[in-house]
Amino acid sequence: MDKLITIFKIPELRRKILFTALLLAIYRIGFYVPLPIVNQAQLRNWEEQLNTNAAGKIFGTVAMFGGTSIGMSTIFGLGIMPYISASIIFQLLGSVVPSLEAMMKEGESGRKRINEYTRYATVLLCAIQSAFWVQYMMSPQMNVVLPQYRDFWHGMVSVCIMTAGTIFLMWVGEQIDEYGIGNGISLLIMAGILSRMPVALQGLWQSASTRLTPEQGKLGIIQLALLAILFVAVVVGVIAITESQRRIPTQSAKHVRGRRVFGGTRQFLPLKVNQAGVMPIIFASSLLIFPSLIFNGLARATAGLRSETSWTIGSFFATLFQDMADAFQRQSYLYTVCNIIMIYFFCYFWTAITFNPKDMSENLKDYGSFIPGYRPGRRTAEYLEKVMLRITYVGAAFLSLVAVIPSLVQTWLGVDFTVAQFLGGTGLLIVVSVCLDLVQKIDSHLVMRNYTGLVNRK
Repeated sequence: MDKLITIFKIPELRRKILFTALLLAIYRIGFYVPLPIVNQAQLRNWEEQLNTNAAGKIFGTVAMFGGTSIGMSTIFGLGIMPYISASIIFQLLGSVVPSLEAMMKEGESGRKRINEYTRYATVLLCAIQSAFWVQYMMSPQMNVVLPQYRDFWHGMVSVCIMTAGTIFLMWVGEQIDEYGIGNGISLLIMAGILSRMPVALQGLWQSASTRLTPEQGKLGIIQLALLAILFVAVVVGVIAITESQRRIPTQSAKHVRGRRVFGGTRQFLPLKVNQAGVMPIIFASSLLIFPSLIFNGLARATAGLRSETSWTIGSFFATLFQDMADAFQRQSYLYTVCNIIMIYFFCYFWTAITFNPKDMSENLKDYGSFIPGYRPGRRTAEYLEKVMLRITYVGAAFLSLVAVIPSLVQTWLGVDFTVAQFLGGTGLLIVVSVCLDLVQKIDSHLVMRNYTGLVNRK
């Protein structure tokens, strides 16, 4: 408690925290400002029916990653997802396009140019996504737009509003980076995820029971205790793996100048066990949405082929495609196996993009450092790549475990998925990672002003 009071004793840090809190409050208020063309009553009915629809997976995934809601019919409906998508695209292109790769190595000037291109790409993605969303709102499948507003010009105004909302959120994130506590985009995503916690706690409270053996559909004391223990264990495990490193010993070369010897110190080269972060789960869960939707569409299409002459063929393929769609549901065995396989694949894929052992070995060589027992250059690069392959396997196993925990809890304990998703998965990883980074930033401000940091230092 004393450390928290100390935070607000520093005027500059207090201003940063209050400024960040103000912008986050504006960000959340924007999600309650609807588009002028939307019928709110029909939108609520559509959201209630969406949980039983296959399309609900797409909207739920986009809402989780972009810090938005499933309805997405507000001025901030697109969230920050278009900016994240544009950043990922340029990060991937930076490893395959020579001009962008050279730009990334230019330092601050190159970073500013890439950020400028990312903003332009964000505007383009916002326009495309909002146009598709507005068109979908006007379609018979959703039908939540008031009849007098179902024309091109009102749709164009809605597209401009949603695009401007995302651009404003991008600006808010940059203001938090510059004048706030920092890490603005991640804080926006975390705020969107944590905004679902009151609804989850309310659902958990309504389904709770004071009996050890509750009736059907209720959670007893033993189940609630297991959920609490599992939540604490998962959070501790996420923090441990997120902060864990493989420290490779390095040594700097000795330099003799006159009668004095410089260098020769021993240091460590830290390699993160979870080098890929949360990106493998994001890619895997996003791609696994489409098989169910595709097979559901094929099942509906082949069901229409039933006639007196082809009823058997149409029925066979309709049943086959429907069975395949059911096999890719979130709680199924096939979905879990495919999810684990894709997480391993994207862990190695993303690590190969973000971690370059050749560049790291050259940097060690330029700074006059080396790994004992390995020659600088190619041998060092091969050793670093070998070590990274091994620790990535452990990191991928951890991400796979965290990704499947919500489905296991939902199946074994009978908990609603809105509650189970806080026991693992993408949301928990994002929240824990952002909180750790926030604590480190506040700790650095305290230590810089000769206060005791939040993190105990040995």
